[in-house]
Order: sequence, then C-alpha cells, then structure tokens
Amino acid sequence: MGIGRQWGLVSLAVCLAVAGCSSGAAKSNPPPPSLIPSLQPYPTPTGTVSTYATAGSIDPSGIFFKALGTNERSCASCHQLNQGMGLSAASVQGLFTSSNGTDPLFAAVDGANCPTVAAGDSAGHSLVVNNGLIRIGVAPPAGAQFQIAVAQDPYGCAQVPNATTGKESFSVYRRPLPATSLTSLSAVMWDGRFTVSPLNGEATVSANLDADLGAQAANAVTTHEQGTATLTPAQLIEIEAFEEGLFTAEATDTSAGSLSSGGATGGAAALAAQSYYPGVNDAFGGDPQGAAFNPVVFTLFAAWENSTNAAQASIARGEDIFNSSPMVMTSVRGINDNAALGSPATFTGTCGTCHDTPNIGSRSLPVTFDIGTSRLAASESDPNVLAGLQELTPPVLPVYQITGCTGGSGNAVMYVTTDPGAGLITGQCADVNRLKVPGLRGLAARAPYFHNGSAASLEDVVKFYDQRFQMNLNPQQQLDLAHFLGAL
Repeated sequence: MGIGRQWGLVSLAVCLAVAGCSSGAAKSNPPPPSLIPSLQPYPTPTGTVSTYATAGSIDPSGIFFKALGTNERSCASCHQLNQGMGLSAASVQGLFTSSNGTDPLFAAVDGANCPTVAAGDSAGHSLVVNNGLIRIGVAPPAGAQFQIAVAQDPYGCAQVPNATTGKESFSVYRRPLPATSLTSLSAVMWDGRFTVSPLNGEATVSANLDADLGAQAANAVTTHEQGTATLTPAQLIEIEAFEEGLFTAEATDTSAGSLSSGGATGGAAALAAQSYYPGVNDAFGGDPQGAAFNPVVFTLFAAWENSTNAAQASIARGEDIFNSSPMVMTSVRGINDNAALGSPATFTGTCGTCHDTPNIGSRSLPVTFDIGTSRLAASESDPNVLAGLQELTPPVLPVYQITGCTGGSGNAVMYVTTDPGAGLITGQCADVNRLKVPGLRGLAARAPYFHNGSAASLEDVVKFYDQRFQMNLNPQQQLDLAHFLGAL
C-alpha cells in the first residue's frame, strides 16, 4: 500500500511485495533481500514521514514482513512503513482498486464488514476501504455487570458466535494502532487487550512489554493471519525486538522544511532519544518520581516561536495552543467520574491532561477515557458532546444498547454506543465506552483519525476538540493546532 498511488519507490516496493500487500503479480516475484535504511522518507499529505530503526536498517525479509498464517497476510499488512507503521485509508482505497479487492488485507475474516463477504465486493468492504477499519469480535467476560443487545445491525454480523469458543461475540470496528514507538506504551490495544503484564512500573516495564507484545503478536497471527501453528519463542522474540526498535515521526513539512532544523527537535531520531518512564508527567499526580504535572508536554518547536518562516511560526503557535489552551471537560468518563479527582462535574485542563507523555503524547499511565467518539448524536444529551460529534463524519456501524448499569446518583443508565470499548474486556460498567489514549507522533501519515476513523483530517480532529471541550479557538488557532499535529 502507498500514499495514493506513489508505489514507485524501490524500497517501498520491496516492503510491499514481501508484506503481501501488493498485486498478485508482485507477490509471485520475491524481491531481493535489500535493506531499507533507517530514516527512509515517505511522502505524507503535508511532508514526509520516516522511521528510525535502532538496528540501523530494516530488513524487509524479516519476520514482521513474512506471512505466518494461512491467508498470506503479515504484520506489515496493517502496519506499513510508508504509512507511519499504521494504515492510511487513502492507500487502502488504492490497493482495493489495483488488486480488485483480492489483496490479503481484504480477507473476509476481519478485512471486510462481515466474515461472509465475497472477495472484490466493494460495498462489503466499505469500512476498511473508506475508514481503514478492521473488524474485531469481542465476547464479554462471564459475570459481566451489564447486558448488551444489538440495537442496529447494518451488515448482519453485529453479534456472531466465536469460531473457536462458540461464545457470542460482538463486532467492533477499529483503526490499527501504529506498530512503532512502543517503548512508551502504558496499554497495548485500544481497549487494553494484551496488556497481560502491567506497564506501570519502571523496574518491570521492559520485561512486561516483551510479554505484552508477544501476546499480541501470537494472537494476531492466530486471528488476523488465520494461523494454525503456534509461534516459537524465537519468533516472538524477533517480532518484539523489531517492534521495540522502531520510532516514527514526521520528518519534513512541505512549507516549514526539516522538522529538526533551526533549533527544532522534531523527527524520528530525536524521538528515539526521548527519555521515558511509566508515569512520567502524569496529569493526575501519579509520577512515581514525585514530579508535578507540567502542561508543557511538547517542546519540539519552541525554537520556532519567532521564526520568519510563516509555516514554522504556525507550527510553534500550535504547539503552544496544545500546551496551554484551556479545555472544559464534562461527561468524560475517566475524569468527571474519577473519585480520586473528586468526581468533578467540570474539569478544566489542556490537551496534555490526557496526552501527558512528554514529546510523545500518549498517556504515561494506563487510564482510559470516554470522550464521546463512540456515542451517537441522535441519542446524546450532553450539548458539548453533541457539538463535537457534529464535527465528525462517523461511518455506519452496529449500535449496541448496554443496560444493567447505574449512574452516580444510583439511577439506571443505558448506554447507546457503537463501541463499548474496555467494558467489553473487563465486563465493568465503569469501563463502557472508554478507550486508551494513543500516541501522537507520525499522525500525518495515517489518516483518518480516532478509533473509528470518524475524523477525515487533522483539521476535523481540531474542530471536534474545539467544540467538545469549549476551547473557543478562532480559525487561525485551529489551523495552527492542525499544523502542529501534522508536524509530529
């Protein structure tokens, strides 16, 4: 897959052919075992993105690029170098056209709206083609506090039995998270799955991350690649080491130039050198070293604040907006219902309240939030959530009703949602709709945004936050913040 149809780069062609994400003809001709250099640039809509490899280069014949299951997919099918180690919907669209919908990415198991969709059926693959969404079937745990029912089933597979366990599972559709910059993870998947060992202690985080990424890889081969053989310990170690050695960031901006010039410290090489420990700069006072939260989360472009280059100055202003502009948070599960914070009806913070990890933008401790992106405008009562949702273009997804829960007043609460989030994993009412905070580096390469691909552009992301959290940004400020996010 490429950015649009820009597949002519030799190194990119090598990566794609091995990854099983190219046309049938390309797959029949194995590429030479050439290495992809660290920091190889790939075009994005606003500049270029690159990935720093601690090994010095990337071997496209390595295990990450090999088909380990039965459907010709590899890890790289959804985690492409030229897409920030994630997946760009624009590239998926080009791939569907060029392969007539037969590329392994579109395997019906989860690369289609439902597992019964025929190859090449464009309508049946609309969610992955238009929004880059992969179907995930999740069965709530035994003893869940709530009951879940299908309210709308647009594709006919919202509730299906798990092929292995026979348990009823519910289909949710999510964007692949980037397989890069993983050494600062506090949770693995959107809903916390595969965080089998906690990533919240400095002494244990390295070994636990190995265990978590190993669990994720083993499951990915079994489910996404439909593998029949168990990965060996050596294979798991190879995958873990490869993933942990990658750091991806935007490298250049079309108008601002190199993002590491003029005193700026953008780019993937500086990202790889960024210090991190679990809980660093925790916004809720959980930094294990006792440091108070510093809302100045990003300092990459401070040197550009007085730049005569208009694009550089805009990026610097956007960074300052991220760090300092107040956000009025209401109806955010994880904040407004957080007893440790006093369960405030209103909480004033900044972008860094959730994205608190310095110069990375993930969350340094495993706290999940519900900012409203899984909710439906038609059933939303909070005016701020509704205002934010009206700035998005969500895909048509199954709708679920969750009952059996109570609110803070003790009254019964029904949640109407397209994705119950962590609640499907824990079975806890408190976790319904809550998802992890993803990192922010390399965003420009992998549109659309949010877990469900409901924001087509970074400008749409900014408009959502501006309305959802009453930021009251003027048009220039919105543009500056979008430029900053695109430069990460």
